[in-house]
Amino acid sequence: MMITKQIWVNLGVEDVARSAEFYLALGIKPNGAATADLASFLFAENNLVIHFFRKPKLASAFGIHADQLSSGHEVMFSLSANSAEEVYEWMRLAESAGGSVFREPSRDDDGFLYGGFADPDGHKFNVLLVEPVM
Repeated sequence: MMITKQIWVNLGVEDVARSAEFYLALGIKPNGAATADLASFLFAENNLVIHFFRKPKLASAFGIHADQLSSGHEVMFSLSANSAEEVYEWMRLAESAGGSVFREPSRDDDGFLYGGFADPDGHKFNVLLVEPVM
């Protein structure tokens, strides 16, 4: 059985500097200094590492052309909110930092409050409030 020490995510972006500015504006902790090819951030209390690679750099790791990166399925990351106010704040911060909100915060049929935003490259995140009574 294989046991991994850590898991991280690699995503392709058009503009590394723009991505770095976006996540810094959201208050996400950088994982070292950004370079021309990579901006890396630590998400959540468990410090999930998400690397944002310049598309040609990431494509070379896959052995494909950069224009092929968008031909697969997109991943949506879930971020846990501590309060309803925080769900709304994430949406506000994302828009003010240059992202877009694709789902305004609201409750679903199961009573979960969540909203969704995309970064400038279209990577999707939902912010979910899981209340203790759920």
